[in-house]
Amino acid sequence: MNKNKVGRIILEIGMVLLSILFLYPLFLTINNSLKSFSEVMTDVIALPKKLAFENYSYVWEFINYPRLFLNNTVITVLGLAGIVLISSIAAYKLARTKSRASSIVYFICIMPMLIPFQSIMLTVLQMAKSFHLSDSTWGLGILYWGFGAPLALFIYHGFVKGIPREIDESATIDGASGFRLFFSVIFPLLKSVTTTIIIIDVMWIWNDFLLPLLMVNGSPATKTLTLAAYTFVGQYTSDWQYAMTAMVMAVLPSIIVFIFLQKYIVKGVVAGAVKG
Repeated sequence: MNKNKVGRIILEIGMVLLSILFLYPLFLTINNSLKSFSEVMTDVIALPKKLAFENYSYVWEFINYPRLFLNNTVITVLGLAGIVLISSIAAYKLARTKSRASSIVYFICIMPMLIPFQSIMLTVLQMAKSFHLSDSTWGLGILYWGFGAPLALFIYHGFVKGIPREIDESATIDGASGFRLFFSVIFPLLKSVTTTIIIIDVMWIWNDFLLPLLMVNGSPATKTLTLAAYTFVGQYTSDWQYAMTAMVMAVLPSIIVFIFLQKYIVKGVVAGAVKG
């Protein structure tokens, strides 16, 4: 057995162990979502003696899952649409404008990635209230534009720099310019990196907890699925089996999206690295 094969086996074993380490919390969540309250309090790690599927039916009705699922969908779709549209157009314009001012604007646009949300969340909350964006799903979706655009702009910018300028010139000669040039010629070329950004932001927006807690936690009609899981955790008593069930039901859609589209993440990142 040569050294390369031994090294490959060791690497695979290490990856399997690392995967188990990361999946173990998910296993505990699913495991405890199928237990009764007494079983959860007795032993968190043990397998359930009897599968309590009634936890799921109870949580479905108690939190009004279809309504909260719709809220999550509206927030995620609106947030994604704004992030992709704003960041792609800005990245194209900044990448095509070769000047010192353009470089300064680019660095200013991506600097928010370095600022922790916790340090500005109270200011954001006050501004959201001033612009009547709080306590509404569409307002929360708009807020994600500002938080998601810097990273998306950074990714798009590196990709656009690899697109030859001759494509722009050819399209201009054919009569396309401005927004028509971008949406008809450039944006289709950004398909792979756009898919990567969409997947990353779906996982983030769908499962986000802190920003929805600040913005839409005042009314049951505007809550998200992750906030619904928090309703089962109280100051004096907590229904952990229902909290785990609600969490599984909350993250399951994003996990399904990730499973079916994960190959595009690698494809988009590799394409961006080569072109950038």
